[in-house]
Amino acid sequence: NEAYQILSDKQKRTQYDQFGNVFEGGQGYGGIPGGGDIDIGFGFDPSNLDDLSNVSDIFDAFFEGLGVRPRRKTYHRGADLEAVREITLEEAFRGLETAVAVDTFVSCAVCGGLGHFAKEGFTKCATCDGRGEIRETRQSFFGQFSQVRTCSRCNGQGEIPNKVCRTCDAKGRVKSVKEAPLHLAPGIADGQLIKMAGAGQAGERGAGAGDLYLRIKIKPHQLFKRTGDDLTVKKDLDILKVLAGKKIEIPTLSGGKVMAEIPAGFNLRERLRISGEGMPKFGGGPFGLTQGKRGDLY
Repeated sequence: NEAYQILSDKQKRTQYDQFGNVFEGGQGYGGIPGGGDIDIGFGFDPSNLDDLSNVSDIFDAFFEGLGVRPRRKTYHRGADLEAVREITLEEAFRGLETAVAVDTFVSCAVCGGLGHFAKEGFTKCATCDGRGEIRETRQSFFGQFSQVRTCSRCNGQGEIPNKVCRTCDAKGRVKSVKEAPLHLAPGIADGQLIKMAGAGQAGERGAGAGDLYLRIKIKPHQLFKRTGDDLTVKKDLDILKVLAGKKIEIPTLSGGKVMAEIPAGFNLRERLRISGEGMPKFGGGPFGLTQGKRGDLY
């Protein structure tokens, strides 16, 4: 913070160039409560802001120098994927048991996703002497620090497999088609997003797989229109049968038919409601039903 104050203030930079001490209370550079001084000069030119271009590395080195060690590298988890599955309104009504396939990375079948063959054994990494990390001494704006970084030769494992898998080039995964079982409960909505855990991209060298987010798209129906859990259907009527009070036959999405009676004095410009003949309510009942409840048919 003190260094930044100098660099960002022209007057303070000038004072530092001339006198080397600009802080209140007469404190010199590098005063550390309860400890010694750190010389932060090392040829640093306050007028050259290019020296601050690697600030994140400087602070990494600072904290690692205080004993804050980075964890050994773990291989990257597979990426999450998103796909779209188109279904019919009838499939949304009944529910669907099927599978979904995506082109992605899958675990290598030859090496079991490890990228090497464990039974062939391992050799201690000569680069890091089996420690999995390498200590480097660096000069920075704040002084001299020891930085510990993960060994790039063994990826922080401290040992190197004697035999790597050539099928996956030691990565533990290959490009292929991945299939996962898909269960859609009755009443699923258009645009609904389903999370399929572990059905995404395979991770590197045994790391966990990502998830697949499947978005449902319902095709338009030629007869029924859906609004939430309700369905709407248009029906041409014989006005003489209506006036005679005869019941009319109404198709349902389940494939059956219901007989409906139009009440006397009913305004034919209004919608006629047939209770319980709409879509299943998507919820927590058996097979996704909410105690068998359904929307209405208009």
